[in-house]
Amino acid sequence: SGGGVGRGMAGGCRLLLLLALGQAAAPPGGMLYPRETPSRERKELGGLWSFRADFSPGRDAGFVQRWYRQPLRQTGPVIDMPVPASFNDITQDPSLENYIGWVWYEKEVLLPLRWLQDDLNTRVVLRFGSAHYYSIVWVNGVQVVEHEGGHLPFEADISSIIQGSPGIPCRITVALNNTLTPHTLPPGSIQYMNDKTRYPKNYFVQNIRFDFFNYAGIHRPVVLYTTPSVYIDDITVTTTSSESIAMVQYRVSVVGSTLYSLSLSLRDQEGKVVATGDGPAGELKVLNPNLWWPYLMHENPGYRYSLEVKMQAQANGALLEDVYTLPVGIRTVHITSTQFLINGRPFYFHGVNKHEDADIRGKGLDWPLVMKDFNLLRWLGANSFRTSHYPYAEEIMDLCDAYGIVVIDECPGVGIKMLESFGNKSLQHHLLVMEELIRRDKNRPSVVMWSVANEPASELPPAAYYFKTVIAHTKVLDPSRPVTFVTDANYALDHGAPYVDVICVNSYFSWYHDPGHLEVITLQLTTQFENWYKTYKKPIIQSEYGADSVPGLHSDPPLMFSEEYQKAMLEKYHSVFDKKRKEYVIGELIWNFADFMTNQGTTRVLGNKKGIFTRQRQPKSAAFVLRERYWKIANESSCLPPIIKSHTLFL
Repeated sequence: SGGGVGRGMAGGCRLLLLLALGQAAAPPGGMLYPRETPSRERKELGGLWSFRADFSPGRDAGFVQRWYRQPLRQTGPVIDMPVPASFNDITQDPSLENYIGWVWYEKEVLLPLRWLQDDLNTRVVLRFGSAHYYSIVWVNGVQVVEHEGGHLPFEADISSIIQGSPGIPCRITVALNNTLTPHTLPPGSIQYMNDKTRYPKNYFVQNIRFDFFNYAGIHRPVVLYTTPSVYIDDITVTTTSSESIAMVQYRVSVVGSTLYSLSLSLRDQEGKVVATGDGPAGELKVLNPNLWWPYLMHENPGYRYSLEVKMQAQANGALLEDVYTLPVGIRTVHITSTQFLINGRPFYFHGVNKHEDADIRGKGLDWPLVMKDFNLLRWLGANSFRTSHYPYAEEIMDLCDAYGIVVIDECPGVGIKMLESFGNKSLQHHLLVMEELIRRDKNRPSVVMWSVANEPASELPPAAYYFKTVIAHTKVLDPSRPVTFVTDANYALDHGAPYVDVICVNSYFSWYHDPGHLEVITLQLTTQFENWYKTYKKPIIQSEYGADSVPGLHSDPPLMFSEEYQKAMLEKYHSVFDKKRKEYVIGELIWNFADFMTNQGTTRVLGNKKGIFTRQRQPKSAAFVLRERYWKIANESSCLPPIIKSHTLFL
């Protein structure tokens, strides 16, 4: 955790810079992932977009001059910008690297004629996987959606704007602001430097209280997709199981008509129908089910059925049909005072914390990088990760479901340190973010727990009401999963801990505390666990631990920042984990999977170096220590045949 700055020039219209646009509310309804089906088409809008940063003193020229009313190139100089990607590292312009304020994107697309015929029976939707942080979107100069939050999807029905105008390009304009305030999630603050002997006129910095770079841009896929005018809007699935029978409870919502019929078919991976149902709510019985198991807990991890939902309705004199297929994993989650159970069997988290972060692309979704990361996770023998410190791309979550990688799904509640970030305005937005996150990820078998924050100032008195409220709201939205937040507070002072189901604790003994003194780890870590358990009688995950190491820097005896020191610290922690996992410790997540970029600072040399892999995904010495440990734990606890147990499978 730490602070930093983003530099820029601003003045005049500070209110605009600080997002004084009112709260962008999440629309009611569903947020199903846009899939192609017999009734739905999808058009990808990735590639090069026109881009322009607003360098005017108040960052408000785009609004004053209404750049959205005409092609962006007619407003002034534009450059090409890849989507999805962060804009910060794409150019050689240092003012863009650290830019704070409004940037503008634009894409012109020609749509299929069949989408544009004004027959009232086709609905065209524009959807963004995410854009950081505050977005306003226009189509052909008409505002269609406004959204606050940098890590969750938003969409707009644009049918009425584009239909009836065949052959005319559809011009999509996005204004995006990356400013963080005390009431955003994550929070931040703008500080104006008024000493004119030291800073230029109107100079300001973006202060943040989290230790990763505040990359900005359109980070995830932008798509256009179609549905019939009466359509399946949302599907909610929960599952229960015994040894021979599983029950799949479902709820389906339909929008556009109250006169419709629904039929459902659940198919196994061979395409065989194993259960059928009808109506908007009900239960499907599956005999001898294939359960969804985590990686290394079963020889066939990540088993998913396909739930095909078909809707028929009469509208505008026509029979409309909509089809949507949802992957479904059958699994249960329970916790006791000492264990975390998946499908009734004890599960031990041996995994990592990650970031969406890489050279050049920043936080932009990149398929080669995603696949490399999953191959490294499986090579490592990791069975889990936390989405530190924000929800990850849906495409990444899909692979967790498919590969059996267990996820602690964390909202962007990182850096909640200021007293004013615990007020009602922040709380209302936090509740809305949890609604959006659960709406998106509620059906994912890989998601076994929600995390509502990372390292908040939970020792402050207002944290009690704040976290009691956020956690209670989360449990109302989804009673099927435990809820936590990740703490670095003292066990005796933490006002939020009474409300969590699992204690997740971060500690960096011999790094941030007693730096260089590896000999204190055993005592301090043992005391940490015993104090937390004695106080709360809840299972504990060591949700972060680690040390920076500069690849190629060696020292024996181990000194800080050497690869040897990182290895030695891990081994000291592991010896305590091995004692306590026989009691109530249910997991260990290394910080971090890979090196990642941060703001510049005197303790950061081109970013945070606590990765066991470099930012380019090459292993440091610690990766081999962790790999040997994780495969050993997996082999001790699994019932897999020897060929699956052998980690030479992933050499």
